Parts: sequence; C-alpha cells; structure tokens
Amino acid sequence: MKILITGATGYIGKRLIPILINEGHHVVCAVRDALRADKTYLDDEHISIVEADFLKPETLINIPKDIDVAYYLIHSMSNTSKDFEKLEAKCAENFKSYFEDSKLKQTIYLSGITNEEDLSKHLQSRKNVEDLLASNTYALTVFKAGIIVGSGSSSFEIIRDLVEKLPVMVAPKWLNTKTQPLAVRDVLAFLSKAKGNEMLYNKSYDIFGPEVLTYKQMLLQFAKIRGLKRYILTVPVMTPKLSSYWLYFVTSTSYKLASTLVDSMGVEIVGNPSDINNILKVDPLTYTEAVKLAFEKIEQNSIVSSWKDSMISSGRLKNSLHKYINVPKYGCFKDYKQRTIVDETFTINRIWSIGGSTGWYYGNVLWKVRGYLDKLFGGIGLRRGRTHNSDLNAGDALDFWRVIFSDKKEKKLLLYAEMKLPGEAWLEFKIEDGLLKQTATFRPRGLAGRLYWYSVLPFHGLIFKGMINKLISI
Repeated sequence: MKILITGATGYIGKRLIPILINEGHHVVCAVRDALRADKTYLDDEHISIVEADFLKPETLINIPKDIDVAYYLIHSMSNTSKDFEKLEAKCAENFKSYFEDSKLKQTIYLSGITNEEDLSKHLQSRKNVEDLLASNTYALTVFKAGIIVGSGSSSFEIIRDLVEKLPVMVAPKWLNTKTQPLAVRDVLAFLSKAKGNEMLYNKSYDIFGPEVLTYKQMLLQFAKIRGLKRYILTVPVMTPKLSSYWLYFVTSTSYKLASTLVDSMGVEIVGNPSDINNILKVDPLTYTEAVKLAFEKIEQNSIVSSWKDSMISSGRLKNSLHKYINVPKYGCFKDYKQRTIVDETFTINRIWSIGGSTGWYYGNVLWKVRGYLDKLFGGIGLRRGRTHNSDLNAGDALDFWRVIFSDKKEKKLLLYAEMKLPGEAWLEFKIEDGLLKQTATFRPRGLAGRLYWYSVLPFHGLIFKGMINKLISI
C-alpha cells in the first residue's frame, strides 16, 4: 500500500512510520518543515518526504493523489492561538477537499475519548474534526484514545516529574478524575492493524486500557513501580489557573500546555466498550505494564519520540526551522572561540552529548541558575532536557535550546535559544581544518537587548571558554 502519514514528526507519527515500513508499505510523510524529518528517511526508498501545510491548501499539491490509506494525526495541544478550534477545523476541511478528488480509500483518525457532555475545548475540537473528516468518497475510521502512556509521552513525563520531585503533593481535586490509560504500543497496534480493514470503514471506536483509574491512582502506582513512597492530599480550592502554575513549576511542561491539560483533566475519559479488541486481536497492557515498558525503553536509550521535541514545548519557535537556520551577521553581538582538536571523534561525541543529564561541561551551576531565572519569568528553563543521550536531530528540544541543524558528517550543530530573551540567540559548533569553532550570536531587541548582553558578558567569557576547552579535552 501507499500510505500517507500526516503529523509525521509528531509523537505517534514517528513511531508508526517504522512499523508500516517493516510491513512492506511505501510511506509518504507530510511535514510542514522538511528539516525536521528524520535524516534516515532520506536514504530509505520506501519513504517519501513532502512539505505540506494543511492550513495552506496550495501546498497540498505536493502530496501524491494515489494514496491508499491516510493517517490523520494532526492535533494541537497548545493554546498559542485563541482560534485553535478554527485552525484545526480548517486543516480537516482542506484535507477532505484535497482527497475527495483522489484514489484515497480510507482515512484513519486518532482522536480522544469524547463521551462526556461537558467537554474541554480541545476535546470538543477533536470531536468537530471527526465530523468534518467524514466523506462520501473515502471511508473514515476513528480511534478515540484515552491517556497515552509511553516513554516520552506528555502524560508519562508529567507524572514522572511529579512523582520523582515531590514526596508530598498538595494537589488539585481533578486528581480524582477517572480515566483509562492506554499504552502507546497498543495505540500503534490499533492504528497499524486498521489499515485496509473494510470492517472498520465509517466506524468509530473508543480504545482504552483494561483499568479505570484516577490520576491520583496513576501517580501512586507510578511511585510504587519506582520504589518511592508518596503522599497526596487533594484540595478543592485550587483554581484552574493555580493548577496550571502548579504543573508548570513542578513539571517539564510549558504553562500553555499545562493550561490545556488542566482544562482536559477535569473531564472523565472513560471509553464505551466495543468488539474492536477482538476484531484487531489487541490485548491492551495494564497501566503498570505500560509504565515498566516505558522505563525499559528509557534505560536502553531507545526513545523513538518525545512530546518535548514537538513545537508545543517551544518557547519561541512555531513551525518552521528554515527561518532560523541562517545565523544573522549584522547588528549582532558575537562570542567566537576556536581550539585545535586533539581527537575529532572525541570532540564530536562530546558536542552531540551536550546538555540534559550530561550538562554543559563547564559552569553547570551557572547554567542551572539561568534556567531557574528563565522559568521564574515564564520561560521553559532547563526542564526539558533531551530525548536521547548521544543523538540530536533538527527540531529536537535541548534544555532551553532547539536544534536547528545537526549533521555529524558536516560536523556542525546549530542551536536556537528558546529561553526568555530581549532578542534572539544562536549557539553553533563547527569543525573545520582541524579546528573546533564555537560561536554564540545574539541579535538584541532594543535597548533592553543591549543591556542584557553587556550584563551577562562576564559570565559568557567564563562559561564559553570553559566549555570549548572541555569539548576538546577532559
């Protein structure tokens, strides 16, 4: 089959692609920014990458018309736009308009469980998208999932932050909301097994794990698996805004995403039973099994995708990396240093392992202070870390940076700052002619930007000098 994946750089899309390839299908990955596509795709004859933005119908012409099955994985969990419902609706309308004049046989849409009358804005939007995608020319199969549990999923990482950081939690009352968590492995099984199955044409199914749990029970089970004793007290007086700040300061989520999650967590996510498990021969894992499996992937450093790498965790970037890949030359302050390389392989490995649990090799206390200050002023701080210990790809989050360009063959890594700044900042590492060239570039915005640069200049001189020395030699 020729299969289209929309949202190909997202959490589910990245994990679904290799499954479909291993089954012998040709996969067309629709991405808004080709720079964010996995570089290994370029060498795979079974994968095609096309740039297409479903908010811009003129770009959809890049998608071939001979698609057999399409996966609709376009979702917005960020409140960056007050009109996100309209934007999601427009994406669905443009998708339908384009593919009604094509050979498409089936669209598979991953949505959320929407059985309550009083839905959050995001769940209501997903329900509206389902209605908009329905067509007379292609079949629509809808899977409505509960909380997805897997290495790198937002729910898993947020619960992990809460459990590992707080021995005692004074938490909002929505921790008593019921839900049915589902392992990401099972989500992928439902999605992959549904393609081409005519029994599922024009039908909708709730997919969920075998247990009904409250968020409080999920936290306590998670703590038990990690061998931690935790105490949770729920209070009825915490407003949605306070709840959002509580999640924001304790976990790795952004405030905007925290607000969205709080809005949704007040809604029970309990699915309606059906025969879909028997039809597709899927036996969903328990919550405990899903968490243990996630930690196996983490310990093996084999996390395929993480919500932190999606643009919803971004402090400044929106969709395209192209805008930031050309570092400005004029009107900027620069800190440039170079060193002769002793062992090129050693230096490259050090560069591509920077940040996260490894740290920044020099002045880590100062990096942490900068992260705390950033978070205090509403930024993202250092809390995101990195998805892989030794691998970086364009689009990945790296503490309070975003990877703009990463190529070991070209021996170049370019980062863009997503912390709160009165301007824009880049950090580049490049190896040429036996030299490691390290350049920090700052483009100030107004007087505040210039004052900021001069105020941190003494620290930059210390940190950047120490860092480049550590990159060429321990």
